[in-house]
Amino acid sequence: MSERRASMERKSNETQIKVDLNVDGKGKAKIKTPIGLLSHMIELFTFHGFFDLNLEVTGDTHIDIHHTNEDIGIVLGKAFKKALGEEKAGIRRFGSAFAPMEATLGHCVVDISGRGYLKIDLISYGGNALPDLKNEEGYSIQHLEHFLESFAHQLGANIVVTVKRDAAADLHTVMETVFKSLGLALDQATAIDPRREGGVPSTKGIID
Repeated sequence: MSERRASMERKSNETQIKVDLNVDGKGKAKIKTPIGLLSHMIELFTFHGFFDLNLEVTGDTHIDIHHTNEDIGIVLGKAFKKALGEEKAGIRRFGSAFAPMEATLGHCVVDISGRGYLKIDLISYGGNALPDLKNEEGYSIQHLEHFLESFAHQLGANIVVTVKRDAAADLHTVMETVFKSLGLALDQATAIDPRREGGVPSTKGIID
């Protein structure tokens, strides 16, 4: 099997992003972005997914973190899609994983179907109202959703994320369970299944 790697750069008036990805790695990460929390989360995603990832980012965060956050998701999604090849030959396609942290439980389900879609639900134990989550950088659940949506659409994956939490859970805790479970699920979905014998994992015979 040829190495499943991708390197790319994306430059705009808002962000400059360079990425080197090895899907079949050891979980080694070298992440440099101006959004501290997101950098840490991508490291967790990389480690638990056994991907090797070098990511260098600069952006107009002096204006807002929105552009940089979203563009990182776009480039990472494109890199994974490129590394997996046009036909996604031999991959398992589906992955599902849980990751707990104290009372918080994250669950990600991935289908590399060629159709990008994201659904994210935060569920409280007992149906209680929960506070909005935001950290000192201004990062919020809405930014998390935008990042994951950009990633899902560019990869061409259906991603469903569910997080169960209580009122004590902060943003860091919630995001850790999401990125760890996403890494685990994507590792499953991108794994080569020898029973597939290099074929396309779809009855249609194609994954766009």
